[in-house]
Amino acid sequence: MAILAQLVDDVVVNKTELTKERFIIGRHPDSDIQIKEISVSGEHVLITREKSEFFKDAVEYHIEDQGSTNGTFINDEKISGRRRLLNNDIVRVAWNDFKFIDDTESTLEKTAHILED
Repeated sequence: MAILAQLVDDVVVNKTELTKERFIIGRHPDSDIQIKEISVSGEHVLITREKSEFFKDAVEYHIEDQGSTNGTFINDEKISGRRRLLNNDIVRVAWNDFKFIDDTESTLEKTAHILED
């Protein structure tokens, strides 16, 4: 199971398991992770969990900014559209940092083969 670890000064202060198919981070009280900060939009970012099209028993996680004012970043790169989350990615929601941890991805990477044309 993947988790999102909230970081403050590079120290984990909170961990949230990504157990649902849709997961919202935002300022709205109904958000799965609520951040009570003016720089965060009501529904700032959406994370989805989906079955992998390549590995039968694997799941993938994708992230998509929901039109926020202050943006969503992965590893300091502002994202637009939908992006796949990879193990150890640092997700920044406005000024709040999270580390995406997916141990199952690390296991799959060890057994993956790269096919070339």
